[in-house]
Amino acid sequence: MWTWVMRTRVGEKNVAESMQAIGETDPWTMLAILGLTVLTVVTRSFFLWSEEKMPIPAWFQRGLHYAPVAAMAAVIVPEIVMQNGALISTWQDARLYGAAAGLLWFFTRGGVLGTIVCGMCVYLPLHLLMAW
Repeated sequence: MWTWVMRTRVGEKNVAESMQAIGETDPWTMLAILGLTVLTVVTRSFFLWSEEKMPIPAWFQRGLHYAPVAAMAAVIVPEIVMQNGALISTWQDARLYGAAAGLLWFFTRGGVLGTIVCGMCVYLPLHLLMAW
């Protein structure tokens, strides 16, 4: 039955090529993949193996509150201030004004949905109509 599912979804030729590629994989590559898999499972499940509760220091718990914000900023800020791997060189960039409008909304009114809507209401006309 599994062969029938693979044939209908992927195609018989692609499955055969994939199986051939697996057979041609270097043993060191397979060992590296297996080793990294084991390492990932061990490190991610380390805290589950303990029988007793592990205390987390208060300073570390306070730091964890900022982790989502820091991760979001690390993703979004480069998208706003960079283009093709370099800092933007002009103020005529719709992303700057959209981000500024979104920040203004967030700090005056609050709420994620309003921030997104406000930022996009500024960004889209500037980007689509004025070609910024």
